[in-house]
Amino acid sequence: MPIDNKRSGPDGAVVKMVKDLDEISRTAAVMIVRQSNETGSSAKPFTIALSGGSTPRRLHERLGREPSVRASLPWEKCHFFWGDERHVPPDHSQSNYRMARETLFASAPVPAQNIHRVHAEESDAAAAAERYEHELRSFFNLGPGQLPRFDCILLGIGADGHTASLFPGTNALQETRRLVVANWIEKFQTHRITLTAPVLNNAALVIFLVSGKDKAEVLKEILEGDFRPQLLPAQLIRPVQGKLLWLVDQAAAGCLTDSIKV
Repeated sequence: MPIDNKRSGPDGAVVKMVKDLDEISRTAAVMIVRQSNETGSSAKPFTIALSGGSTPRRLHERLGREPSVRASLPWEKCHFFWGDERHVPPDHSQSNYRMARETLFASAPVPAQNIHRVHAEESDAAAAAERYEHELRSFFNLGPGQLPRFDCILLGIGADGHTASLFPGTNALQETRRLVVANWIEKFQTHRITLTAPVLNNAALVIFLVSGKDKAEVLKEILEGDFRPQLLPAQLIRPVQGKLLWLVDQAAAGCLTDSIKV
């Protein structure tokens, strides 16, 4: 059974602690189904941006394979995007698209035209980012200066405090006009293609999925420490007119104080 209490985090964020990664995936699936049924209609699709890493794998499997969940989603109206992507081809072992294809799309009845991947196989990462921004502007029918409004964005955090591919000290943290950028990550000696903070903050619902003891110290710094987004980019995520939910398991919440910890 999940630990069902909640606490308020920074700027009205809800911090919900559950037992383990399985309960994170179960709770997130319920939230996604609820959000899709509230916003998805014949006139308006349900738009969701997926995250990479290992934490979302179980959520993907639950969405695509658990009968009660699978039957509750309006798949023909669900459009899938990505918060970020590695600068690799779609069949590469590090590709976020490949992970979603294997864990979600292989079993879920998602129309092919509803999958909006980043074309990260392009040799020029900046061109891939520009192409993805163009796709967002076209899909969401954006005018100059407008931002897309995703119905749901899934995010994680790294042990260094990054989220999506907004890494500490990188140029993308300063971006206020672009929707998508190719962000150079010095420690990996590669670009990553990422949605920018203004796009993430314009979502109706942002869900952080945080699991594991290795995330405990950085989670405490993000939620309870001083506001230092250049060092802890996850602190930049504060939806303007949306909800922010942190789903954390007991191991990840191990360093949180009682005032915020469930």
